[in-house]
Amino acid sequence: MGVFGRLYAWTLKWAGHPRAPWALGGLSFAESSVFPIPPDVLLAPMCLARPQRALFYAHVTTFTSVAGGLFGYLLGYFGIALVMPWIVAAGYLPAYETAAAWFVEWGFWVILVAGFSPVPYKVFTVAAGAAGIGLGPFILGSLVGRGARFYALAGLVAWGGPRLEPWLRLYIERIGWICVIVLILGVVWWHNG
Repeated sequence: MGVFGRLYAWTLKWAGHPRAPWALGGLSFAESSVFPIPPDVLLAPMCLARPQRALFYAHVTTFTSVAGGLFGYLLGYFGIALVMPWIVAAGYLPAYETAAAWFVEWGFWVILVAGFSPVPYKVFTVAAGAAGIGLGPFILGSLVGRGARFYALAGLVAWGGPRLEPWLRLYIERIGWICVIVLILGVVWWHNG
């Protein structure tokens, strides 16, 4: 069994742990403001391990993600000067500048799309606070965008999980390495774009 096969087996085993929802909530909160790993990596295996709880897991992920987004918003609103060195050091400055420009032009719609997209949501939460986007539109856009993403993922995995699991187990190494290559190409494209 390769690297991704072992990681997949470990994640599936851990996803069934009674405290896994707490870890999912913590990861989701942290990812929306400061942490680089998206909660999807835990949400999907948890829904696969317990498909009957997929809706609950989507609730946890959505609401803790929005709470983390509010924390990111507050960081941007009250402390952009303190957060900016971290944004620069993490390589998010171009994304932050783009997000800030988009907020000026599209406001609410940017946060809605950012919540659903694979683009680092934390960049948009901090930028929304720094740009002074209204808190109501920010929360609504986050709930709809993040909710759409997490409920869709949870529903898809819960629905197709038992049928997809043998296929996923068979091809997890290839899928894992393809994801790594796509991530590397995305980073290279982002920095050279």
